[in-house]
Amino acid sequence: MNNFFNDIQGKINQALESTPAKDIERNVKAMMTQGFSKLDLVTREEFDIQAQVLAKTRAKLEALELRVVELEARLAAQGSSGATATTASPATASGPLPGATDPSAPHVILDKP
Repeated sequence: MNNFFNDIQGKINQALESTPAKDIERNVKAMMTQGFSKLDLVTREEFDIQAQVLAKTRAKLEALELRVVELEARLAAQGSSGATATTASPATASGPLPGATDPSAPHVILDKP
């Protein structure tokens, strides 16, 4: 009895696959796929990844902008205290590197492993 229903269902599916409506559906899908491929579209996954990259980049930019403001304030404070800087020296968030502005400051030499 079960085989009878499976056979009937198979024949109905086969009949539906060969109908003009199914051909039209296939043609419309093919045309839409072709049309979408010509457009400059991205998948949702690609969009989400780029949104995450943008958020990280924006956070880094904001941190760098704060750092520039801090460094400019330090330079302005040094300029107002009578010290003149002729060249820019590398600095970290905790201040200038040892010996970067004062040649008599101790230097740290790391041994290679």
